[in-house]
Amino acid sequence: MFENIDVLVIGAGPAGTVASALLVKKGYKVTILEKAYFPRFFIGESLLPQCMDELEKVGMLEPVHAHGFQYKNGAAFRYRDRYESFDFGENHTKGWDHTYQVQRADFDTILAKEAEKVGVKIHYGHEITAADFSPDLPLLSCRTRDGKSHQIQARFVLDCAGSAKVLPRFLNLEIPSELPPRSSLFTHVTDNIRDRNYDREKILITIHPRRRDVWYWLIPFSNDTASVGVVGEAAFINSFSGTPLEKLRATMKEDATLSDLLNNAAYDFPVSRTDGYSSNVKTLHGKNYALLGNAGEFLDPVFSSGVTLALKSASLAVPAVDKQLKGENVSWENAFAKPLMQGVDTFREFVNAWYDGNLQNIIFSDVKAPQIKAMICSVLAGYAWDTDNPCVREPQRRLKVLSEMCRDMDL
Repeated sequence: MFENIDVLVIGAGPAGTVASALLVKKGYKVTILEKAYFPRFFIGESLLPQCMDELEKVGMLEPVHAHGFQYKNGAAFRYRDRYESFDFGENHTKGWDHTYQVQRADFDTILAKEAEKVGVKIHYGHEITAADFSPDLPLLSCRTRDGKSHQIQARFVLDCAGSAKVLPRFLNLEIPSELPPRSSLFTHVTDNIRDRNYDREKILITIHPRRRDVWYWLIPFSNDTASVGVVGEAAFINSFSGTPLEKLRATMKEDATLSDLLNNAAYDFPVSRTDGYSSNVKTLHGKNYALLGNAGEFLDPVFSSGVTLALKSASLAVPAVDKQLKGENVSWENAFAKPLMQGVDTFREFVNAWYDGNLQNIIFSDVKAPQIKAMICSVLAGYAWDTDNPCVREPQRRLKVLSEMCRDMDL
């Protein structure tokens, strides 16, 4: 059994390392158990400016700055011959006007090393095999890559394991997502993009020319590589034959502009596939535990909200953990779940509006006022908790009304 631990954190991704570092700075003994060995490949590479606020709070922004990741100042959208870009400097919300597009193998390793510098203990190659929250203190079991088994007892547990959803599996917390199931094929490429008009400082989202529910991402990195992927219903992806690489390349040929842009790309990396990636849970917290980031609810990759929600959940959870460990009364619903869900709900409504076409109508409209674009831009920048923004305060109603104003356009 590990020595006395105040907080056990499952997963060394952004939520886990940031939450751990903040807790150590408050004087707690914190251990992270991570199943993988770093560096490791991971998807979700386009950060949002909201992330910069959270990284700055924990003192991890400078090493991220210093690494030389690809500068990102906005997002661009393309549909047939229409092109619309959003610059983060034109947000409705006061905040950062830029962020980065990062290879997660490097980014997550940087955050993990920074966490270790302040005293967080990280044990790689440790898989959680059981979890018992019936005693006064949680008791978890783990297994190492060489087959050794250990037990860990802690005063509190944070599940930051992302899509692995460790505690939801053991505690029977998983429930179906309200979002329809979708699939994705993705990889990294040496992009060899020679189009001088291509803006490497923005993520590019391309909508399929005939199916508006299918879209592609292109996330350029600073070393002339890029992350590329396609998202759609499984039936769409399965309609293409061949290997995962052949399927991905075939789907991308469906859009002539994107195909031309990546005409010289070298597909040097394996292609991965995920199916039914959206997920949800019954609760984000319980007796001596909380679920952070994607271990709680994962929506959709279209707005790159994953890391933002991970970091925000860490910053909300730490004060609540601190109070509980000090013996103070804590309303986890009011201190953690409800504030976090403010942003989750905003992103969810944007995802729904994307797939039902309302948000696409707004994005590509020629008649939208600058203040409307600024409100949309703020959410695209991750400021999904700014209730001064009407698109955050009432996202469903506001997006529907704005789409009606733009309905005269021919998409």
